Amino acid sequence: MSWQIENGVSLVDGDWVERPIYIAGNAIAEAAPGSARIDATGLLVLPGIVDVHGDGFERQIMPRPGVRFDMKLALKDTDRQLVANGITTAFHGVTVSWEPGLRSAEAARRFIRTLCEVRDDLGCDTRLHLRWETFALGQLDELRDWLALAPTPILAINDHTTGSVLKGTIARKIGQMAERSGLSREDYMALLDRVWSRREEVPAAIASLAATARANGNVLLAHDESSPQERAGFRALGAVSSEFPMTIETARAARDAGEDVILGAPNVVRGGSHNGALDATQAIQQGLCTVLTSDYHYPSPLYAAFKLACGNRDALATYWPLVSENPARVAGLTDRGRLVPGKQANLILVDGSDMEHPEVVATMVSGHIVYARRALDRGSRAARASAAE
Repeated sequence: MSWQIENGVSLVDGDWVERPIYIAGNAIAEAAPGSARIDATGLLVLPGIVDVHGDGFERQIMPRPGVRFDMKLALKDTDRQLVANGITTAFHGVTVSWEPGLRSAEAARRFIRTLCEVRDDLGCDTRLHLRWETFALGQLDELRDWLALAPTPILAINDHTTGSVLKGTIARKIGQMAERSGLSREDYMALLDRVWSRREEVPAAIASLAATARANGNVLLAHDESSPQERAGFRALGAVSSEFPMTIETARAARDAGEDVILGAPNVVRGGSHNGALDATQAIQQGLCTVLTSDYHYPSPLYAAFKLACGNRDALATYWPLVSENPARVAGLTDRGRLVPGKQANLILVDGSDMEHPEVVATMVSGHIVYARRALDRGSRAARASAAE
């Protein structure tokens, strides 16, 4: 189907333009004769949000510890949340861990199997971000199989195990982690001790799986790097973006090397990190953060960009690439993130009349309207105006 989005103000390569946006099939076009018209009067037309790291779906699977819901129900509910918040491409952060419970290998299997079954029925372009806990040594063969899935997953290298054993910043979460696993604190600590005893095997496993990712063309990310030296080590393995670096020095080392730095949008919205990590707003202002993700809260990418803009529409044009063009680049998706001819027609219509609380009015993925808060055609708008009179 062809569309003409008219009367809106569109963000095109950093500039606000008041001209129609044409869509032919699944792509933005120079023109689309005979197209259906969408009246975007009073609305901003923005490139769709690309979310490279989000695990908010876990709350649909297990809203309370030990309380599980059907996986298809959880994924479809999550999909509705994504498109209602302007996210048109989402990489679900599925943790593959040595823990039992929510983040176990078995839970990952069920999730991946279900996503493959329902993906074509989802409104959001939904993909995998495989978060491998590096002490989950028994899952390497299965991970290699998953890395070969289409569309190509992202692989993130995570080590929360060392922090659980050695660092108070993560060890304080032991109770929460045990509860999530369905174990008592004592049983969780005993399991952690057994896992930790295999730590000498971990570096070789990391190198091996990174080599598989490079050969397969998977984007490789390193999570929670704590020093420039650690950044250099993962860079050598092929991780050319730093995801949630723990120190400002690490973020600066990545940016000095021309690499992207990924932080959480909730950090911006809440005014700081919930666990004492980098302040994302300060990092952005210093040029040390180039990508924002939903992390654990799907409304945050939209709200973060508007909050950074402080009510200034020109500033919004500067900050919007943090949630659209830049994450698309990190994910290797050169076909989206900008409203220019030839790019995929992933876009959102936003009511920004209240810049503190923007509202997504409609979301389009691959040229299809997958969410609409209200009628958008000119006839319906005229009818509403007439009724109001």
